[in-house]
Amino acid sequence: MTTATASLNSMAALEHELAPLRRSLVTHAVYGRLTDPDCLRVFMSNHAFAVWDFMSLLKSLQGRLTGIRVPWIPPGDALAARLVNEIVLGEETDEIAPGKYISHFDLYLESMGEVGADSRPIRQFIAAMREEIPPGAALARLSIPDETRRFVETTMRFCEAGTVEAAAAFLLGREDLVPAMFRPMIESLTRAGVKCATYRLYLERHVHLDEEQHGPMAKRLLEGLCGADPAKWRAAAGAATQALEARRALWDGVLRAMG
Repeated sequence: MTTATASLNSMAALEHELAPLRRSLVTHAVYGRLTDPDCLRVFMSNHAFAVWDFMSLLKSLQGRLTGIRVPWIPPGDALAARLVNEIVLGEETDEIAPGKYISHFDLYLESMGEVGADSRPIRQFIAAMREEIPPGAALARLSIPDETRRFVETTMRFCEAGTVEAAAAFLLGREDLVPAMFRPMIESLTRAGVKCATYRLYLERHVHLDEEQHGPMAKRLLEGLCGADPAKWRAAAGAATQALEARRALWDGVLRAMG
């Protein structure tokens, strides 16, 4: 643990600590390869697993912070419950056109079909989840890069970790990071004239929602959970660092898989 990390006591200090690692993700070389249709297909086949486990991480927070059990018990923190429920609403049932509702995961699957990306691994994985096969066992059956498998395994550990750690991974490894990652993707696809209207919609919805709504909500959530407790901010820093390192390893693995 660095001296800077040891003295963390605010969101600003945490963001400063993570800035170099975050920058390495925002400028990763993988985005520039998306102009090649074959590389785009490889990327999407692997990224689909991150789209799925994002929802698992979000649902783990919803389970902790909202009243979803029967018999019902009022949530201990109404603001935290509100923030999480609003994020779930947008991610699980987004209105992408008047009267058309869809989860972002299902929208991603549609976009994979649009560009001809191989969706068999992720569909096989989802089928295993329906059969209640543990995620680790289901991942072991698939022919996917080790980095993709480890990324999902890391996320599933966050789902079982403390609430502060899960919220930090969610905010700093996902909601805060996604707009900065997705903009270079959109730029690459636009320059190359790649026809992928559904995928562009998926990317643009996340830039808009995460930057203007979900990101600020997740930030308020983490700030409320950590308060003025340095130990909680240190726990958040450790989880966020692990989440960002797992994402960088995922992108490195995808880049190698592109050949």
